[in-house]
Amino acid sequence: MSLVDALGWVAAAVGIVLGLPQLVHLIRTRHTEGVSLLAWQALLVLNLSWGLHGVLIGQLNMIVTNAFGLATTVPILVLMCRSRGLSLLRVLAPAVVAAVVVIGADLAFGSIAFGAVVLIPGTAVNVAQSVELVRSPSVEGVSPLFLTLAVVNQLLWVSWAFLVPEPGTIIAASVAVFITAFNVLWWGLRRMGLRAFFPEPELTPVA
Repeated sequence: MSLVDALGWVAAAVGIVLGLPQLVHLIRTRHTEGVSLLAWQALLVLNLSWGLHGVLIGQLNMIVTNAFGLATTVPILVLMCRSRGLSLLRVLAPAVVAAVVVIGADLAFGSIAFGAVVLIPGTAVNVAQSVELVRSPSVEGVSPLFLTLAVVNQLLWVSWAFLVPEPGTIIAASVAVFITAFNVLWWGLRRMGLRAFFPEPELTPVA
């Protein structure tokens, strides 16, 4: 196995377990404070889009990591919908439609166009979580291990993409590295006592 292949599979392995800490945290605490619904909707778009992009470019590591990613992303969305009294169908449907649009760009215009278009949900995942970390009265629902693994995951993918090379991944992962690093830093500041800016009303969990 070459260095490129090995790095790709390490990135895939991290991607597979990426959502598990957040899923376990939500199940254990029953708190969703500080967790962005929009971020997890966007992550569903990414799981679907990157998985099918992996099929198109023949990269099994992309297919595997995003197939397993769905096994954590969907349950997290289910838990958040239950906690916040939201319709699961109304939460999932926009993500599926967005994924169809992203894959359409990939099929019509190729990998570079895919990398540019997938930046939208890719940035939304991390920026939405950034906003939630900044504004939420509490960040109790956020798993720090998930935030840390998100940085590691993006660093691995961008390293792999430069070695392949794979322009779509280079574009998307390079931007994501900086935003995920900010999220880790801001979570740490909130836990150290930094107050919320422009705070949202506190969520009341649905029994």
